[in-house]
Amino acid sequence: MILDKSLIDQHNETLASAQQKKFDFLQSSLQDEGHDVAAILEQLAAFQIAIPSWALGTGGTRFGRFAGGGEPRSLEEKLEDVGLLHALNQSSGAISLHIPWDIPQNAVAIKQLAASFDLQFDAVNSNTFQDQSEQDYSYKFGSLAHTDKHVRDQAIAHNLEVIKHGVDLGSKALTIWLSDGTDFPGQQNFRRAFNRTLDSFHQIYEALPADWKVFIEYKPYEPHFYSTVVADWGTSLLFCQKLGEKALGLVDLGHHLPNTNIEQIVSRFLMEGKLGGFHFNDSKYGDDDLTVGAMRPFQLFLIFNELVEGMTSSEVKNPALSWMIDASHNVKDPLEDLLQSVEAIKIAYAQALIIDRKALEKAQEQNDATQAQEILQQAYRTDVRPLLAQVRLDYGAAIQPLAFYREQKIRQKLIKQRGAKTYTTGL
Repeated sequence: MILDKSLIDQHNETLASAQQKKFDFLQSSLQDEGHDVAAILEQLAAFQIAIPSWALGTGGTRFGRFAGGGEPRSLEEKLEDVGLLHALNQSSGAISLHIPWDIPQNAVAIKQLAASFDLQFDAVNSNTFQDQSEQDYSYKFGSLAHTDKHVRDQAIAHNLEVIKHGVDLGSKALTIWLSDGTDFPGQQNFRRAFNRTLDSFHQIYEALPADWKVFIEYKPYEPHFYSTVVADWGTSLLFCQKLGEKALGLVDLGHHLPNTNIEQIVSRFLMEGKLGGFHFNDSKYGDDDLTVGAMRPFQLFLIFNELVEGMTSSEVKNPALSWMIDASHNVKDPLEDLLQSVEAIKIAYAQALIIDRKALEKAQEQNDATQAQEILQQAYRTDVRPLLAQVRLDYGAAIQPLAFYREQKIRQKLIKQRGAKTYTTGL
């Protein structure tokens, strides 16, 4: 659906006075601490988070899926939903497609539709973790790592097709999440599985356009529970180093064993210039794909602490990063969940921007753990939401996107347009 801009203006008029008071107080406090608030606002405005096409519908578990109604039934309707989110927060200016779930039938028309919503196309994602009805060989025992060359060739061809679709849409990156692995000891030779995967990666890498990148995602378990071929950040980095400068690691916050120090992994990737981007979500137990910031907001802040330090350090030579949400929604309205996730990501980013870097570096050099903690928590405990609201107000978005979404009964309107029993394609 297309939002009536005047409704956002009316929403903002009722909240503008209170927002101004909150912003003025925070701005004064930050300026007293030596921060350039105008520069922070510019950085927040420029920070865009891609929405994955598969997150626009209700997700589920392996036991069931409970659709909420009004879900997008086509790629065109998915673009409409991302355009709606972007209109509300001005922070969701890109969409990431999963192929073959979202193959554009007319790339020119799809690009034009995306442009009408001020959207770009982020990384395109391949799918060799499911069998498709028209394929000749099964991925039951692997794809790029399979013992059968016919299966590997089929998986490689699929990735090349994904690149072609991405080129047609103006994307500049391919994301590969490889589910290949084993369920029982002795099922495969680890070294040979790695080498088969590397050979497959090389063939895909050679097909990349000159200005493209490939992001190699890792995951320690699931769907296979004894081993995965790309099990951790070290394996991802090893593949990237063997492939070349266009190969970069991708960090999914849910793809780690319990209590993993993700912020240290981020630092290592940055140090090697091999961090490609993020799939943001949150988790309690594993790859839960929960709303960003719902469980571990302090860890998210610590991750952004490393990101901001690395992105501003003259010692770090890392390409520009790709930011994307990767979440599933079983009991929430997907659009509400995505609004909350974008807000949580930008809160953590804003908090990281107001860390006193010079003071923190001094405390680190003096091994003053107490003072280092105080500096970090001073930034973390600052309510930066008025900064985000001010950016939205300045750029014509809603001061309170989620409140506006509910006030306007947008989900009910989508159900009226699309039906109460619609299911998102691809899920």
